[in-house]
Amino acid sequence: MDPLLLARLQFATTTSIHFLFVIVTLGLVALLVYLQTAWFITRNPEYERLTRFWGTLYVINYVLGIATGIVMEFQFGLNWSGLSRYVGNVFGAPLAMETLVAFFLESTFLGMWIFGWHRLRRGVHLALLWGVALTAYASAFWIMVANSFLQNPVGYEVRDGIAHLTDFSALLTNPTLGMALGHVVSAALLTGGMLMAGVSSWHLIRRTPDYALFRRSLRIGLVTATTASVFVLGFGFAQFPAISPVQPTKYGNSAAKDAIVADWVARFGPGDYTPPVLANVGLGFMILIGFALAWGVLLLPLLYRDWIIRLRFPLYLMLLAVPLPFVAAILGWLAREVGRQPWAAYGLLKVEDAVSPVSGGVLLTSFIGFTLLLGTLAVTNWVLMARNARRGAHDLALGRPPGDLDDHPEAPIGQPAVQPVLAR
Repeated sequence: MDPLLLARLQFATTTSIHFLFVIVTLGLVALLVYLQTAWFITRNPEYERLTRFWGTLYVINYVLGIATGIVMEFQFGLNWSGLSRYVGNVFGAPLAMETLVAFFLESTFLGMWIFGWHRLRRGVHLALLWGVALTAYASAFWIMVANSFLQNPVGYEVRDGIAHLTDFSALLTNPTLGMALGHVVSAALLTGGMLMAGVSSWHLIRRTPDYALFRRSLRIGLVTATTASVFVLGFGFAQFPAISPVQPTKYGNSAAKDAIVADWVARFGPGDYTPPVLANVGLGFMILIGFALAWGVLLLPLLYRDWIIRLRFPLYLMLLAVPLPFVAAILGWLAREVGRQPWAAYGLLKVEDAVSPVSGGVLLTSFIGFTLLLGTLAVTNWVLMARNARRGAHDLALGRPPGDLDDHPEAPIGQPAVQPVLAR
């Protein structure tokens, strides 16, 4: 088989699966910050239980997401040595920053938050979660900085056949960065909000004992999702005027396309420099899903006097809509990445020159192995998340007070037998 095709399929598979973990992580951590901050201010025990419930799902997704990220990094180094060799001096700088933020700061803050329940002052414990959120979004920022360089190479010069970084600030002001970052962040908040609203709807449909808890999280999730959907559309459409001048073959006018293609033919030789139709198809369906989710704003008035719960059919709509942000995220990624083909770094390095010089058999074996591994991690993640989501907000391991349920089995499920003593 064609090694280039296999390498591209493997990259698309690994990054798509990993991206699903990322948007859940970014979406849920922002909601967790809100919940625990509300608990800190109001001392309402409902916010504590919601923090513990959604925190459990967040931790599951984070741990398995880190595993998928490591797998993705392996395939990146194995399959795309040409890219690393040619633009690694530039592309690697923001990736190194992301690694320091994600694998050191963020993981450290999260570990201290997980094991710091009832051991740290409430303010310190809350600050740790804020640290997790800030470093998570900083990680997303650096990833988008790296990706934006591939979309529009800036701040470099080529010496001895290798691109060298000459202007770090140019990476941070890349015209393909700002609106794309806002779009990704909004999409993550939309995903987290829809997940929260959908799981809450499931519990309210089944009339579980935790009615008050999931009534509250339904409202939080729906408001977050509908607000984020507006920003998703806004940042999404705002990318067109930013990208068109620097990627005319993707969204630019015909005259600009013809001019740059003629230049490429002169520099790189004859070839097909037109992006595949798949990119525009994915973009179209993503926009349709975005508008469909934005209609959720019509459900907001039904929050009055709990009509959204009394009518019940809106609960089913929100439950069925949970997969849509994930589908839209993959389609958006395809539109952004496939749309710059045949370039690994737009106008600088072709994909065929970026792939590692390995045989089709090796790449086929790698593709099958990595896909099975990532598929297993993804299925495990969703099974564990679904199982814990279905269990509800009682008997939560995360944040359980010392001695609760173990030393006092007569205590009602979900209620501490003895009040935890927190340092003030």
